[in-house]
Amino acid sequence: MRKYICEFVGTFVLVLVGCGVASITGGELVATSLAFGLVIVAMAYSIGNISGCHINPAVSLSMLLTKQMTLKEFGCYVAAQFLGGISGAATLGLLNKFSALGTNGYGEGTLSYNVWIALLVEVILTFIFVLTILGVTSKKENSHTVGIVIGLTLMLVHLLGIAFTGTSVNPARSFGPALLQGGEALSQVWVFILAPMVGSALASLFYKYVLKTK
Repeated sequence: MRKYICEFVGTFVLVLVGCGVASITGGELVATSLAFGLVIVAMAYSIGNISGCHINPAVSLSMLLTKQMTLKEFGCYVAAQFLGGISGAATLGLLNKFSALGTNGYGEGTLSYNVWIALLVEVILTFIFVLTILGVTSKKENSHTVGIVIGLTLMLVHLLGIAFTGTSVNPARSFGPALLQGGEALSQVWVFILAPMVGSALASLFYKYVLKTK
């Protein structure tokens, strides 16, 4: 149970702080990227020893596909992450009167003018993010720096993705704000659930058949 509580808390903090910074800065590139990356660093070194600090269904999927967790654990992790994301978005909404929740999207106002570009961007960025996680966590000698590497990688994908979709690479991060914002954000959220899971699956296959040495 401790693992699931940690996943709830970690995702709550990710959405509250990451989406919070995005909302108060208008999605400013560097500030938002730093916020999401630094939350991962903070959570990795606080809850990582209990749950692994997935705080992302796409990351949990990669652990399932590479046989590092069971299907039951996967279901419980994802449930905790979605609940954490919704709670984080609700708390942010209470703080800023639901004026903005840092939702993801595509279309006018972004560099992604159609759903296919949005899907492609999110698949590619999630592939990079999850592949990095699988690679860096596979070596015991990286244990002291793994949180920093993963946090920096999340910052990296945000630096590219914000202009296209606001950067999701995390279904729980996208669903909570979209559910409470409603409207177009909610109608588009399927993209930010499907694409990260596809990107994660592709990264898991690449890791399993190309990079894994044992």
